[in-house]
Formats: sequence, structure tokens, C-alpha cells
Amino acid sequence: MKPIKDPNGKVIAELLQDEDVTSSLSGKKLAVIGYASQGRGQSLCYRDSGVDVIVGLRKGGASWARALEDGWAPGTTLMEIPDAVKAADIVLLLIADTAQPEVYAKSIAPSLSAGKMLVFSHGFNIHFKGIAAPKDVDVAMIAPKGPGFVVRQEYEKGFGVPALVAVHQDASGSAWDLILAMAKAIGATKPGVLKTTFKDEVESDLFGEQVDLCGGVVEMVKHAYETLIEAGYNPALAYWEVHHELYGLIAPLAYQYGNYGMLSRVSLTARKGAVVSGPRVMTADVKERMKECLVDIQSGKFAKDWMAEYKEHGYAKLNAELDMLKAHQLEVVGKQVRRIMWPKKDVE
Repeated sequence: MKPIKDPNGKVIAELLQDEDVTSSLSGKKLAVIGYASQGRGQSLCYRDSGVDVIVGLRKGGASWARALEDGWAPGTTLMEIPDAVKAADIVLLLIADTAQPEVYAKSIAPSLSAGKMLVFSHGFNIHFKGIAAPKDVDVAMIAPKGPGFVVRQEYEKGFGVPALVAVHQDASGSAWDLILAMAKAIGATKPGVLKTTFKDEVESDLFGEQVDLCGGVVEMVKHAYETLIEAGYNPALAYWEVHHELYGLIAPLAYQYGNYGMLSRVSLTARKGAVVSGPRVMTADVKERMKECLVDIQSGKFAKDWMAEYKEHGYAKLNAELDMLKAHQLEVVGKQVRRIMWPKKDVE
């Protein structure tokens, strides 16, 4: 295990890598339920690692057709969900959080016999009690820190995406061995995995998505773009400055070298501007609103509201909100610029 220390030298975490995991999935059959980003990415990695894996899907759907294209064979490695659960020792549930409770109740729970292991890649429905697993099964989690297609890409490069692992219920006494073996099979132990809890994973994950990674950065870029446009600057220029450079140049530098390392690789003027104006924009009141978002997550309010909206409207309200973002000038201009820059790539 590799220790992670704070500035005072105190060990605050330990990452496990390949050499730290000696367990395997030998003799275990794994059923991956779902074939969207994580389902497809993870199942193909397990298959290529020699794991005895099957895919459980609704027969005749778009995911079923894609699974056929990827070489999964009906009746042997591709089955309807109840049959896959019956055949498996480990059931990895990789469908949307909103759909999981209904699918679990109808197609998984009746076949989830004692001694099996139920695995998630997000703690949402266990922590917020959308699913209550029986006491005689293991409940664990492997949460890659990246989308499923990136999990697959990194695996194919001979590396992997780091992951969080957790055990919520260890009925068999071997849940930790199995979940670590699963992490190794998809390449996650090459960069490293961190042991955590369902609670900490889901609350920190939702927080990061909402205030930083997905929500916060999108709104920040929109505001920056609008500020330049309202001051009379060319829309294409504004796109390159606040969107293109952030995602294509600055974020990759920070990803590889950290924030300090990124600033060390830009101009001196950029560095000075960052330390002067960054705190002016991201002020203490922004942090206070972040805390409000975290409270909503920790209390279960966000999860309750989201599930209630889904039950009443499905994805209609969410799609309407996304359509508003799609119509923003930043998106319209950016799409045209990307297509001109990369005419041979499939860009949006």
C-alpha cells in the first residue's frame, strides 16, 4: 500500500495497487446488469481479463443489439436480467440510479439467493435506501473515477482508471477479497484504489458533480462567455478563450501536474492574473453556497427530490433544462468551431 500524506507528514490515505491485491475471481461468475457507459466499458474489461462474465439486459432493446455487436452470445454470455442473476455469483448493477429500485425489485431480488454478491458503482440507492438488500448477501461497490468509455480506453492502453471500493455488507466474510479482485480486473489497481464507504462515496461524488465538475464549471464558463459577448467581443474568440482553452489545454495540464503545476506551465502574466482575479470571482460566498449544496446532499433532499421528479415526469423536466443549455450561444458557436477545427472527427 502506498501512503498519502498531508503537508505535516501524517498519513491520511493509502492507495492499493496491483501488487497489493492477491485475490482473484476464479470460480466466480459475474453478471453485469446494464450496457450503457459503465456497463459496456466494465464488462468488456472483465471479459478481456479472463473473468467468467455474462451481461443481463432487456431482450430486444438497443443495449441488447449493441451487446450482440460486441460479441456477447445469447443464452451463454447474454441473457435477460432474471436469468443472468440466477446464473451468477456476483451481480454488478450498472443501470441509471433512477431505474435501479424498480429493476432490482422486479428482476433481481427474486433471484438474489443467499451467498451471492450485489455490487454497485455508485452508492446512491444503498445509502439513500432506494434498495434494501437481504442480510445473507454481500453488498459492495467499485466506483471508477471516470466514465465507462474512459475505463475501457485506459484498460486498452494497459493502464486503468483509479477507483473507490467499499463493502457495505460482508455476509460471506470474503467481500473485500472479491471487490478488490474486481478492481484489479478492470485495471483500477494500476493507478490505485482507495477504500471508502458507500456514504462517503455518494455524498462526495454528488457534491463534486454539482458544484465543480459538471454544474459549477458549466455555469462559470457560461458567465465568462456572456461577459465577453456583452462587452462586444467576437463570439468565436470568446469561445476559444473561455471554453476551448479550459477543457483542451488547461484542464489536461492540471490533470497531469496539479493546480500549482499547471500554473507553473503557463505564462507569468497568466499566473499573476490567476492569483489576483481567481479569489475575486470564487469568493467566500461561493463557498457558502457550495456548503448549502452539500447539506442538501447529506440530508437526502437532493436524492428525494430527484427521485420524486423522475417518478412524476420521467426525464422530461431534465431534458427540457438540458435543451435550454443546448440553445445557449456558447453551445451553438462552439459546435460550429469544433466542426471546422476537426472536420474528420465525430464532434458535437
